[in-house]
Amino acid sequence: MRLISAPDRARWSGRAGRPAHRAAGAAAAAAGLVLVAGCHVLGLGSSAGPGPTASGTVTVMAPPEVADAPLYIAVRDGYFSRVGLTVHVVSASSVPQEVAALRSGRADFAFGDYANMFYAQAQKAAPHLLAVADGYDAGPNVMEVLTLPGSGIVQPKDLELRTVGTAEQQAMPTTSSTSHKPLPYSIDTVATWSVLSSDNVQPSGVNWQPMPTGKLVDALRNHRVGAILATEPTIYEAESQLGAVPVLDSCTGATANLPLAGYFTTRSYATKNAQVVAAFRGALERAQAQASMATPLQAALTKSVGLKPQYAAMVTLGTYPTTLSAPNLQRVVNLMFTFSALPHEFSVAAMVAKPGGS
Repeated sequence: MRLISAPDRARWSGRAGRPAHRAAGAAAAAAGLVLVAGCHVLGLGSSAGPGPTASGTVTVMAPPEVADAPLYIAVRDGYFSRVGLTVHVVSASSVPQEVAALRSGRADFAFGDYANMFYAQAQKAAPHLLAVADGYDAGPNVMEVLTLPGSGIVQPKDLELRTVGTAEQQAMPTTSSTSHKPLPYSIDTVATWSVLSSDNVQPSGVNWQPMPTGKLVDALRNHRVGAILATEPTIYEAESQLGAVPVLDSCTGATANLPLAGYFTTRSYATKNAQVVAAFRGALERAQAQASMATPLQAALTKSVGLKPQYAAMVTLGTYPTTLSAPNLQRVVNLMFTFSALPHEFSVAAMVAKPGGS
């Protein structure tokens, strides 16, 4: 069962004809009512058992963001402690930092975007990375290219030869080392290249400009870029502050419901700590389910992620899954290889932790 935390919201600044959305808080509450009425959700019923248990202290490296809000729900609401785990969350600024910590033993788990995690695995197979849990999947309008009204950019084709600001790259290169041809360098750009290609737009004909996420809105405001590729809460900031309008939704067609980020460990850690991995995953899945409720989700977004209450109530959210599907993750690898962001394809099944934890 896949749980939608907060599907659509009203984007008062979007183009005419764009589908209307509901406020995130109301949608989350409604989704919660439907889920409780329609099926039993682990961790919400009084008869639900604690699931796998273990004993120990674990360190999780994760950036405080919309995508990993359930992690903070699990910590704040005691989901980990109920299964015998003490969890320390250490803020991370990049996937390479997280991977280095995993492989050195300074972290036991890490939350990161799939594109950078898969790239890290392809570049250096050992120590082997394992996906423990799917953390965040795309939904409508969670990743968009936006521009200012009157910019002359009204359709994807108009992006050719224009500069599009993006979040800065982490591990993935922006160009080929041999031909210097532009390459997608994040899960955001991989997804957007796919949508552009389906619209018969040559992605390499766009001038992609990486920059710190916090500078995207100002770059658009000051016309240093013609458009920005953004996720929440940057989308809401650009719309509310600048009246920015969407040019395309990066998660449609082949990229609809695309897995965006998840939780990883190493094979060596999972082999030695199978019970801990199983308990961690079980507690996290309960928190992922709880993220379908407005109250715990917005508390995590404001108190742990750091969003303003207005932003927490209005940002568009994707899906916080309660299951991990290797075929679904394989879509990311296939897209990356299609656009030369990976040197070779590989089977994601070998990177998925087994139900027992190893």
